[in-house]
Amino acid sequence: MTSTATHLRTIAIHWTDLHEAAGQPAQIGAFGLGLRGYLARLDQADRDEFNYDRAHAAHLRSLERDPIQIGERPVPVRLHILDTMRAVEAALVHCADDIAHAAQRAPISVPAARKADYRTLREARIAAAERERQQQLAHADQVDPRRWKFTGHRTASHAALWLLARVERAPGPCRRITGTEEERIGTVAAGAAARVERALDIAAQRRTLETPCVCGGLIDVHGGEGRVPVAHCTGCGRIWTEGGVIAA
Repeated sequence: MTSTATHLRTIAIHWTDLHEAAGQPAQIGAFGLGLRGYLARLDQADRDEFNYDRAHAAHLRSLERDPIQIGERPVPVRLHILDTMRAVEAALVHCADDIAHAAQRAPISVPAARKADYRTLREARIAAAERERQQQLAHADQVDPRRWKFTGHRTASHAALWLLARVERAPGPCRRITGTEEERIGTVAAGAAARVERALDIAAQRRTLETPCVCGGLIDVHGGEGRVPVAHCTGCGRIWTEGGVIAA
């Protein structure tokens, strides 16, 4: 069974790959639902490029630019990759918010300035040095990189690594998470990692089609990890690829 830590590392490691994949042409040979899935991927690729072309044309009209200024057209955006990134990031950041609200302690308060009468200059200097030390500790605690921030730039990879630190009981401004909190992280991490792996086609997959073979047998489809999907009928033994029947 894959551990929560492995799922979180998968997300953090491959987040840059998703950014790069979002701007690359669709990978037609990726895992799909047999021939129907293959054709669906072709249709989706056409729709993605059509949507991009329409949006790009509208953008150019709005700028009223001279045609010679247009230059080379950017690579079409892969919408399903962007959807995956948005869903994964939202789930991880929300999970980190919830865990931090419960487990992360509040920052050390900056000591307030106060008026005091000191009997000697030495006492005044000692008090001033102590105030400065406390102020430095409070500032360091507030900007501690191990502290989860509720505002600012919050990414899926950062959330994954922060949650990984909680799961691995790393030191930081947090108490140890409970078993229930760890289960919550595990559920979110497993779902997010599965989305990332499917989007990048880096995990072996197997599915059974809803539509049976003409013989009545079930059709299993194997693929993923960049391999061309292969469909196999468990009844008559027929095997298909995108190129057609290769065994009957």
